[in-house]
Parts: sequence; structure tokens; C-alpha cells
Amino acid sequence: MEERLQNILAHAGVASRRGAAAIIEAGRVVVDGKIVTEPGLRVNGQTALILVDGRRIAAAEKKRTIVLYKPVGVLSSMSDPFGGKTVADLLRGQIPERLVPVGRLDKDSEGLLLMSNDGDLALRLTHPRYSHEKTYIVRAAGRWNDEKLAILRGSVKMPDGYMTRPAAVKVLKTQENNITLLEFRLREGRKRQIRYMCSAAHLTVLSLKRIAIGAFMLPKELESGGWRDLTPAELAALKE
Repeated sequence: MEERLQNILAHAGVASRRGAAAIIEAGRVVVDGKIVTEPGLRVNGQTALILVDGRRIAAAEKKRTIVLYKPVGVLSSMSDPFGGKTVADLLRGQIPERLVPVGRLDKDSEGLLLMSNDGDLALRLTHPRYSHEKTYIVRAAGRWNDEKLAILRGSVKMPDGYMTRPAAVKVLKTQENNITLLEFRLREGRKRQIRYMCSAAHLTVLSLKRIAIGAFMLPKELESGGWRDLTPAELAALKE
């Protein structure tokens, strides 16, 4: 599969995308015996002979994306200096590729987390200009009234002063002991945003689960800690 030359160099660890573009433009890259100075040239990284300063670069890993049901208490990172359990620990010994989390999901939250080595997909899912909607199911404690729903749907000030965008929030079910089941649909993902939104409405989050990114739903067959590869159709839908 062909992709831009600067992306191939970046995926191979030669430099960042910007750095790779500079290296190519400087005439330091040879593809199948010819000097290339166009960073956007499309090349098959699996079959082409690519040299940087006379040294062959290793073929980039085959692109792979999985969906993981992240459990509560697990960090969505590849390592933790304090020794906490991470998503890398869940996958160790099962996947040869180095996959990284696409976006974040708080340690105290659970649910859908995509992991990938596809930089283009990660950019499309995390960059604000694409505004992929994410859906969460939240169990919140506190006396309920319609004024609280209005607060949750409006802008809320975060600790750093940022004002959140209005959000789509609806009540799914009211339960005993002042517990309410809520659905949040957000097009932004500030750290611990839903918890701060609930706090502004004098509600305490008891559990938070992400169930969808865009139209892609957390597969029902996955149990906490389980994962599977995305199908070509699912990948294509996420990239639309």
C-alpha cells in the first residue's frame, strides 16, 4: 500500500513528519536508486528500497488498529513511572506491533479505547477539526431536577478557565437512592471533562463508560480487558 514518503520515514522512526520532510527536501533520501526531494511522493514502504544518508530504513510496521475495552484502574498510556497498570500491560505478549492509545480515557473510566500505529487515523480521530462525537454512559449520584440537566447541557468552566462547548445530554433512567443514568455526547475531550460538568451540577460520578466514537460502538462481545482487530469496513467508516 502506498503512502507519502515523509510518513514512511516518520513511521520508521527517522524523524518527525516535519523533520522527515526537511530531510527529503535536502536531497538526503534515495528511493529505488533515485534521489527524491518531494515529501509527498507516494511510495510502497513494504517493497521500495529507501535509503537515508546511504543507510536503508527498516520497513514500517504493518498498520494495525484494535478496539480495547479498557477496565477501570488501568491507565491509557504505554508506561507509568509510578508502576501503575497500563493498557500496554493488558496487551503484552499478544501483539507484536507497537500500538499506542488514540486519545485518552481516564484511569477511573472504562470502555471503548482504540489503539493503533496508524498515524493518519490517530490524527483524524483526535484533531479538533474533525470533531468526532464520543458517547458516554454515566451513573451519577445527587438529587435530580431539570435545572441540573440545563447546567450539564450548557457551557461549564474547567479548572484551567476553559469554557466547554454545549453538550448533548439526556436522562436515560432515574434510579433509587438519588442515582441517575445519563448519556453524554461530546465533540471535545478535555481531561476529566464529564466529571467537572457533573460537579458543576452538584452531582458525583459513580461510573463512566465510553460506548462509542462516532458511529463505531464498543463491541458487545468484548468483556472488560478484552480486545479485537477492527475490520476493514470499520476502519473505512472511522476515516470518513
